[in-house]
Amino acid sequence: MPRETGSHCDDALRVVDSAALARALPVGEAVEALRAALRAGLDVAATPPRSRVPTSTGQLLLMPAEYGEHAGVKIAGVVPGNPARGLPRISGAYLLMDATTLRPTALLDGEALTLLRTSAVSALAADHLAAPDAGRLVVFGTGPQAFAHAVALHQVRPLSAVQVVGRDPQRVARFAERCEEVGMTASAAAPDAVADADLIACCTSSTAPLFDGRALPAHAAVVAMGSHDPGARELDTRTLTSGTVVVEDAATALREAGDIVIPVQEGALSAASLVPLADVVCGRHPLADGGPRVFKGTGMAWQDLVVAAAAVSGPA
Repeated sequence: MPRETGSHCDDALRVVDSAALARALPVGEAVEALRAALRAGLDVAATPPRSRVPTSTGQLLLMPAEYGEHAGVKIAGVVPGNPARGLPRISGAYLLMDATTLRPTALLDGEALTLLRTSAVSALAADHLAAPDAGRLVVFGTGPQAFAHAVALHQVRPLSAVQVVGRDPQRVARFAERCEEVGMTASAAAPDAVADADLIACCTSSTAPLFDGRALPAHAAVVAMGSHDPGARELDTRTLTSGTVVVEDAATALREAGDIVIPVQEGALSAASLVPLADVVCGRHPLADGGPRVFKGTGMAWQDLVVAAAAVSGPA
């Protein structure tokens, strides 16, 4: 089957590499594609659950979905040992298909798509949860998702300062340089920087809480995307019980999100209190003041599909 990187011709499988995806769909447009899909009635709860297949070095993830004129599936490999090899922890590919015929129409870089859709979902949530004048971001992590989140959040709230918390001073310095290169003022910080933050983005593979939730300002908005493991968490119980908690889908969060599962098992957080992101975006759940607002994402197949479709042919 003929292939053209980042281009299209009749009866050809369009191959969209990372550079072509960046050209086709800036993160701000990805945010709007996701917002439009939710407001058009996309049923998040109908998304098939992620399939996980253990391998000798990690996991193989399968994430299928259908919406509108498109269907698709992401095949992703998660290998915790890859960063030590100089390789990304997550890699893969996305196959976009016509929903009626299920004929493949495009093959997208799975790593680039995951970076884009994950940061765009977090930015969409932050756009509804953060104070209108939020300008101070604390980001935990120095990897690709952490940087993608800083860029995406800058699209919905022009950031006056980015503070970076990481374990490796050299990586923190390079992260700050990259932020400066795209017009954001950035510096190294410690976890207690959350006390003065408007926005906090948790983008790590940590299995233990990154900061003390007692330090969070009442007006802060927190987004956490680091894991879909029910035994891992980036946020402590205090963070989850001090304000409003928004999730992509309650059933998915209760199955996959350790940040949610653990405090629910402790009896500290009620599953009934979880607010679906679609209800916030569509105005069905007005947000009250009086405590931090938290979004915990796990990543769902509908997000990959909506963003892939928008990149290739406009919104799904």
